[in-house]
Amino acid sequence: MFDPLRHLLSLHDFEAAAKKRLPKPIYAYVSGAVEDGQSERGNRQAFAEYGFRPKVLVDVSRRSTRATVLGRDYAAPVGVAPMGISALSSYRGDIVLARAAAEANVPCIMSGSSLIRLETVMQEAPGTWFQAYLPGDDAQIAALIDRVAAAGVTTLVLTVDTPVAANRENNVRAGFSTPLRPSAGLAWQGITHPRWLFGTFLRTLWRHGMPHFENNYATRGAPILSANVLRDFSDRGHLNWQHVAAIRRRWKGQMVIKGILHPDDARTARAQGMDGVIVSNHGGRQLDGSVSPLQALPAVVDAAGGMDVMLDSGVRRGTDVLKALALGARCVFVGRPFNYAATVAGQRGVAHAISLIVEEVRRNMGLLGVVDLNGVNGDCVQRVGDRREDGVEV
Repeated sequence: MFDPLRHLLSLHDFEAAAKKRLPKPIYAYVSGAVEDGQSERGNRQAFAEYGFRPKVLVDVSRRSTRATVLGRDYAAPVGVAPMGISALSSYRGDIVLARAAAEANVPCIMSGSSLIRLETVMQEAPGTWFQAYLPGDDAQIAALIDRVAAAGVTTLVLTVDTPVAANRENNVRAGFSTPLRPSAGLAWQGITHPRWLFGTFLRTLWRHGMPHFENNYATRGAPILSANVLRDFSDRGHLNWQHVAAIRRRWKGQMVIKGILHPDDARTARAQGMDGVIVSNHGGRQLDGSVSPLQALPAVVDAAGGMDVMLDSGVRRGTDVLKALALGARCVFVGRPFNYAATVAGQRGVAHAISLIVEEVRRNMGLLGVVDLNGVNGDCVQRVGDRREDGVEV
C-alpha cells in the first residue's frame, strides 16, 4: 500500500504534497503572506545569519531534548503554532493537531479563528493552550475569557499584532475570503481536488454540518461558506494595555502575549504579570517589512526579566530551533508545515512532521556537542561574518 509519508523527509517536503490536495484559494490562505512578502522571506533568511560553533569529542550518547516551558515538562522545545481555519485544510484539523502534539508531549496552541469548538478540542487533548483574538467590546472580552476558563484551558495566549486587518492581496487574487463565496470557480476547485472535496469538506458537512467560526467570541460566529453572511470582524484598533491588565485580573491561569518584537513591549508584559511572551511577526502575515523574530529575540530576552520567551515564524529545521534556543528562546512554535502535514495524512502526518523536526534537534545537538538544552547558549553560535573571536576583535 502506498504510504504518502514515505518520501517526506523534512518539513519542507509537506508543502508540495499539500498543494496538490488543496483547492487554490485554501492553499493561498495557508501559504500566503502580505504585500511583497518581505517579512516572510526575512524570517527564513534570519536563521542563515547565524552559524554554529560546535565542540568536539564530547560524550553525547545520552543527549536529551526535554524542555521546561511555563513550568511544564515537554519532550522537546518545539510546539504547534495557532493556525486559523485548519479544519478547512484537513478533516477536524484542530483536533488532529492537538492530539498529535499531546501524544508527542509537545505544546500546542489552538487558534481562536477556528472552526471546531474549543470545548471539543479540550476534551480530545487536555492541556492544549488557547490563542484568543480579543473582541472589540469589553463585555464580549469578559464573556470570551470566562468561556475559555470554563472549557478547562490553563494557558491563555493573547495575539496582539492584529490591531487592523492586514493587506493580504494574495488571498484576493486566489479567490479566498471568509466566508468563502459560492461560485463556479470555487466549485471547479472542489471538483478538481476530489481528495479534499470528499475527504475534508463533504465529510465535514455530512458528519458535523456547516463549519462556523466557533471561538472568536463567547457565541458562535459566521459560517465558513455563505453567499450573503458577513464575518463579524471586531474593530481592535482601540485595544491597549489596559485591556490586557483587565484580562490578567480576570484570568486565573497562565497568560502569554504573542506578537512581541520590541523590547519595550516585553517590559510592559512583564509589568502586567504575564507568564511569557512569544516573539512573532505572525509568520509574515501582518506588517510587511517587520523585523524577523530571530533578529528581535536577543533584545526581548534581555527585557523579559525571567519570563519565558518563545518564538515562532519561519522555523523549519532542527538547526533553526537550536539557533533560537541559543539566543534565549525557551521553545519555538511551527505553523504552516504542520498544517500541510495534517492535509497530507491527518494526525499521522502531523505526528510524522513533529518526529522529523524533533529528531533533527536531537541529531544536531550531537553534532553541536551538547547533551541537554541547558548547553545550548550564546557560546554555540555567532553572527556569520562577525570578525570576533572570544569577544576580541581580530
